[in-house]
Amino acid sequence: MGENGDEALTPAGRLFLQEETKQVIHCVVGLKNPIDVESVKSEVRKSTMLQHPRFTSLLVRDQRGEEHWRPTQVEIDRHLRVIEEALGEEGDERAINGYLAELSIDCDGLSMDKPLWEIHLLMAHKCLIFRIHHALGDGISLMSLFLASCRKLNDPQALPTIASSASTPSNASNNSFNFWNLLLTLWSFFLFASDFILRCLWVCDPKSSINGGARVHFWPPKIATASFSLPDMKTVKTAVYATIKDFWFAVFSSGESRYLDFRAPNGLRDGVWLTGLAMVNLRKQPGLQELSNMMKNNSGAGGGNKFGMILLPIYYHRTNFSDPLEYLKRAKAMIDRKKRSLEASFSYKIGDFVMSPPGPKFGGVLNFRIFCPPPFTISKGGGPQGGILIGGNPIKFLRAKNFALPPALVLKMGSFAGRADLQRQGAKKILPDPEFFSKGFENALLEKKGPGTAKI
Repeated sequence: MGENGDEALTPAGRLFLQEETKQVIHCVVGLKNPIDVESVKSEVRKSTMLQHPRFTSLLVRDQRGEEHWRPTQVEIDRHLRVIEEALGEEGDERAINGYLAELSIDCDGLSMDKPLWEIHLLMAHKCLIFRIHHALGDGISLMSLFLASCRKLNDPQALPTIASSASTPSNASNNSFNFWNLLLTLWSFFLFASDFILRCLWVCDPKSSINGGARVHFWPPKIATASFSLPDMKTVKTAVYATIKDFWFAVFSSGESRYLDFRAPNGLRDGVWLTGLAMVNLRKQPGLQELSNMMKNNSGAGGGNKFGMILLPIYYHRTNFSDPLEYLKRAKAMIDRKKRSLEASFSYKIGDFVMSPPGPKFGGVLNFRIFCPPPFTISKGGGPQGGILIGGNPIKFLRAKNFALPPALVLKMGSFAGRADLQRQGAKKILPDPEFFSKGFENALLEKKGPGTAKI
């Protein structure tokens, strides 16, 4: 703790302030009842969020140009933006996505003369949008902080519960240590490290319909949402003893192949390798209440940014592929290899290292170089298992997403009360038809559901 109670930013926090990697996270909360502005102010004042030091601190730079958090008094009114009028006549879903698209290219919209967060109230659409700078924390920590202010719909005194990320029984036997597992881990780690280094230097994927161009993350985007039934997803994944993460990746592989077929039927040869980037939470995933307490008592213990990256190979296959479950089998085998490689932890350590001695500018350029060649990024976050309230108002949907990532296509997957949403953001020039793209994912699920049900 320095002069004026200043606290130095973490290496990851400094990374998200660089021009190349500046990031803002948006949490979209759809409500059942009309919004009461005074009630929102009251809930914010007593929320766990304002007990977190980063939400009550200014970002300042000292004489050497190093960033620090400096405690300040929070003026709630300066953090609220109330939009009374309806955002077009296209319905709530498209109107909200259109508003998010406008916000996504405005990473400088968070004023530095107040803590780096704000809440937009879309009154006509009964929707709240929390806009939070990524330097304050990653999606997992910020969503947990938000949920700590919510309560269960069927028990207004109880905190929400989130789904466990425990391994499936089929993987439990693989966790025991033996020499063969050690060799597999070392070999997987060597392959990843080699690929990681080569992609930092010059290796790129073949050009396709979803590749971006220079500064593609500043191009006007379009956003669409695809929705899935969690019971349907569990039915399919059970057929091959997979996890929800395996399933998500299989649906994306299948949906992407469908879209590439639609945009350029003969653009790629069958089986070509396209590489994406996935964000992986590196915490031990304690319960919601524990994480909230850690964030209140010590801003670095459980909050902040703690995630790694893994490279995800997508193999393009034409949509007349014989077995719909083959995508899921391939995804499960690939994800199992990735778990053995330790690449998420490795990438986190490398990022932490380059942000310290070389400095944030070098770290920003390196991270941008890693993010930029892959045509897509993908991330997944868990959500509440049942219905929840905020300020006594039932929540209809809950989505979180970070914007301004360098790839042309950004996908964020999350679940809430028996439903799962996939949000897709892409530059208009490259992906002008988000509804068709999202429909491809929904069709991919339905295609797999039939064979999956038959095999159980």
